[in-house]
Amino acid sequence: MKLGRLLLRIVVGGLFVGHGTQKLLGWFEGYGLQATADGFEALGLRPGKAHAIAAGAAETGGGALLAAGLATPLASSALTATMLTAIETVHAKNGPWASKGGYEYNAVLIAAVLALAEVGPGPLSLDAARGRERAGTGWMLASLGAGVLGWLGARATRGPAPAPDDPAPAPETEAQPAGAAEQELPAS
Repeated sequence: MKLGRLLLRIVVGGLFVGHGTQKLLGWFEGYGLQATADGFEALGLRPGKAHAIAAGAAETGGGALLAAGLATPLASSALTATMLTAIETVHAKNGPWASKGGYEYNAVLIAAVLALAEVGPGPLSLDAARGRERAGTGWMLASLGAGVLGWLGARATRGPAPAPDDPAPAPETEAQPAGAAEQELPAS
């Protein structure tokens, strides 16, 4: 099981680093921070830039910690929070299957990071090298709880939708009688 956990950590953690840096830096064909922030705004995650930075940092940092096998329960909770937020804001309405844009992949990632929190990062990890490996059902449940709290925090910090722009009414002129602005124009 030494190599299995290492492989799982490197693949899942590495992909999260890539996904986070797509958001933050535009790496790996990502859109970068401003485009991600604009997308988050459209999803209702306002302010978009703050949510994009938080999600990108959680994915990049959590992925790096997971890949290194360092503070695995903390990494697991950060990644769980971002995946729960993604499920709620993007995927839940599509059902479970990834082929329909659903949450299947997010659920698998949550299960993988929580399983690593329970079994620990393994002997080929920075936690093991430092003699500070934290593992077990309690750590997994704590990671899940912290992930849920992170998701609820993202939900609670959503700002209101911006007010729609009200176009200013056209000023009335002497050549235009009062009420003329309300008349319908002929269709062209």
